[in-house]
Amino acid sequence: MKSIVIYFSHTGENYMEDGIRNIDKGNTEIVAEEISKLVGADLFKVEPVKEYPYDYHECCSVAKEELNNNARPEVKKHLTNLDNYDVIYIGGPIWWSHYPCPLFTVLESLDFTNKIVKPFSTHEGSGLGSIMEDVKKYCKNAIIKEGLAIHGSSANSSKDKIGAWCNHD
Repeated sequence: MKSIVIYFSHTGENYMEDGIRNIDKGNTEIVAEEISKLVGADLFKVEPVKEYPYDYHECCSVAKEELNNNARPEVKKHLTNLDNYDVIYIGGPIWWSHYPCPLFTVLESLDFTNKIVKPFSTHEGSGLGSIMEDVKKYCKNAIIKEGLAIHGSSANSSKDKIGAWCNHD
């Protein structure tokens, strides 16, 4: 079965278990790349046209405002369809209990009918937050599987957990 990982990831200042610090590669991107490597999936990185602020607190404010306004930030590129894929992995950080809004921009334009969807998140204590509800809302008629929550600070050392989840089901 052919698969794709659709993900949003954030660099710059991030909240980590040891406080706010700069990261050059987003935690979700680390997990997405590991999934891709393990299952041979294509990667599709969701990138907003207007980047989020580097500063952690400013980024949080923008993300909260977008969520409250049900915003759909413009993205640099779109997927036109999922016709060539059977399994779709969807991932992002937990921002205010949800995926970041640019991910919704991409997801809501796709037809997930009869596709297997495997959601994942990176977080610093929120687990899956409300992403399972997000996926049910934006991936209509999909076969939604159990989600995976990876502690962002541990993304680099979570290969076994990611591998077990990828092979589950």
